[in-house]
Amino acid sequence: MPEKEVCIIIPALNEEKTIAKVIDEIPKEHMEGRGYKVEIIVVDNDSTDRTKQIAEEKGAKVIVEPVRGKGKAITAAFRSISSDFIFILDADYTYPATYIPEMLEALERGYDVVLGSRLRGQIEKGAMTRFNLMGNRLLALLASILYGTKISDLCTGSWGFRGAVVKDLRLEAIGFDLEANMFAEIASKGYRIAEVPIHYRRRATRPKLKSMRDGSRIVRTLIRKRFG
Repeated sequence: MPEKEVCIIIPALNEEKTIAKVIDEIPKEHMEGRGYKVEIIVVDNDSTDRTKQIAEEKGAKVIVEPVRGKGKAITAAFRSISSDFIFILDADYTYPATYIPEMLEALERGYDVVLGSRLRGQIEKGAMTRFNLMGNRLLALLASILYGTKISDLCTGSWGFRGAVVKDLRLEAIGFDLEANMFAEIASKGYRIAEVPIHYRRRATRPKLKSMRDGSRIVRTLIRKRFG
């Protein structure tokens, strides 16, 4: 039986301080020991620092997406791969890569999509303000009501998919409304979602997400995809 392929996608914009730690933490040898072929892809989203060079030094394949935006970065990666299992992991070292094997097990059990839920797990002190915590809970509630599919953490940066699901997603998002776009597609098409509680770490560098602006964009995406 041929090896099943696992691909971990890391979208990155000026993350030279953390990209090496993220790559190093990926339990590649553990998964390879279980019979998987593992590929790490960093999508450099027009960085002006050494993100691309460091990722290459760490053995990752680098795709350059010159148009900035997380949605653009992930769409570029999805177009270029055809793995059995695909994971998305943020490049800021807030989401532990150590949960990937557990998420992979959920996909192997028959789930189509699995996400790492910060809100069902533990949030390190200072990792999220009370305002953002409340906002994340409200966005997850809105998404659950609109699509009739329960989700606890819509805006998580830790996702896993069966390869066939990725090919079936119609992504239009450019920026941080990516997760809302993915969830809307997944829920609308009836894919089964599992959640793995995770530990969310405090970000060491300045966040790129703007709470009010990006939150309103996420709401608009959820409503447009549901009723548009």
